[in-house]
Amino acid sequence: MIYRAYIKKILDIILAFIGIVVLLPVFLLLIICIKLDSKGPVLFKQRRIGKDKSEFFILKFRTMKIDTPKDTPTHLLKDPESYITRVGKILRKTSLDELPQILNILKGEMSIIGPRPCLWNQYDLMAERDKYGANDIYPGLTGWAQINGRDELSIEVKAKLDGEYVEKLSFAFDVRCFFNTIDSILRHDGVVEGGIGEIERENGASTTIRTVENEDSERIVG
Repeated sequence: MIYRAYIKKILDIILAFIGIVVLLPVFLLLIICIKLDSKGPVLFKQRRIGKDKSEFFILKFRTMKIDTPKDTPTHLLKDPESYITRVGKILRKTSLDELPQILNILKGEMSIIGPRPCLWNQYDLMAERDKYGANDIYPGLTGWAQINGRDELSIEVKAKLDGEYVEKLSFAFDVRCFFNTIDSILRHDGVVEGGIGEIERENGASTTIRTVENEDSERIVG
């Protein structure tokens, strides 16, 4: 498929470059707000799984305090909300903390639309995605699963939706995902802080939804 093999990648780079230029004032404003709100770096790195299950470091704006316990999932913290900064709460609700991933797209590690990159140790999600070929394409800044439940989805449902995206992958479907993402963000759909989603609670799942931003020497971006 020409779009999947060539055109999608070219569009990703062009749109990411335009995004950097257009959103530069927003980036600068957020950097200032983060620095004024709390101590610590503006960005942090997190180890994720990319195309063909290769590893890379995803970039995000820091939304948690630097004294947050390391290597601990958010939902296992005694009081998760107390570790999220004031600016961080806004960034998470609006998904603005994900904006630095435009740099990951420019580096060729991600796509604008695709399955969200899972954590390096989410073996259950990777295994489920293998069933649908969802590990064989570039992960995205947003995707079909994100606009159909996001944090509330169980591993099985999320992987199935990622597989559905692989099957329907086309320019028209990417455009649909893009505009539906904007609508989803405006309505704050499917965002769960400090715990697991309602769908997973009903199923008794214990999968980590949002992990703590571990700002150790490996992940800190100066």
